Amino acid sequence: MGSANVAGTKGVPRVEREQQILDAAIVEFGRRGYAGASIAEIASQAGISKPLIYGYFGSKEGLYIACVQRTGARLVTAIERVLGSADPTMKMAEETLRAVFTVLQTQPLAWNVVYDRSVPDNSEAKIAAEYVVDCIHGQAVRGVSAILTARGFTDPLDMSALAAVWASTVTALVNWWLVHPEQTAEQMTKRSARILAAIGAPH
Repeated sequence: MGSANVAGTKGVPRVEREQQILDAAIVEFGRRGYAGASIAEIASQAGISKPLIYGYFGSKEGLYIACVQRTGARLVTAIERVLGSADPTMKMAEETLRAVFTVLQTQPLAWNVVYDRSVPDNSEAKIAAEYVVDCIHGQAVRGVSAILTARGFTDPLDMSALAAVWASTVTALVNWWLVHPEQTAEQMTKRSARILAAIGAPH
């Protein structure tokens, strides 16, 4: 292993320092959006200098892309695990929410980073974010399609519409969570399941 892979600052290994920077960056990007985020504030929160951030990630855009890729990989992997193992019932929806909330448990703001509307169009940052969003949307379509098909619904427009509703619902629940940070991932999962069950219950 070369020194470039392990050398950090003040005795902190490079990989660990990078994760500290990403943790601070996700909070800043999640709160202020890409357009309003400050590299100086990220450096301050991470306890390092601005030049070190540029040395690790090259630019604000490079740092944002790293945040999106880390969050995206964790979310997509967790959701994929559910799609590959859960039966096509509402239990799949609950387990998907559990997967999302568990990934976001330490940093719910990471969801806002991925879905940040202030990222400049036609930029590498936008491309990186859209790739993750497209992956998650594709998973939503697959999950919704499996559930509807199991219930005898085959209209592709129904599936497309419900996938859009699902994505908006997850975002709304995460945003509610940001206002109620005392809630754990498991509490959010159970609360969301109760809400979905109440909405879907026959009158």
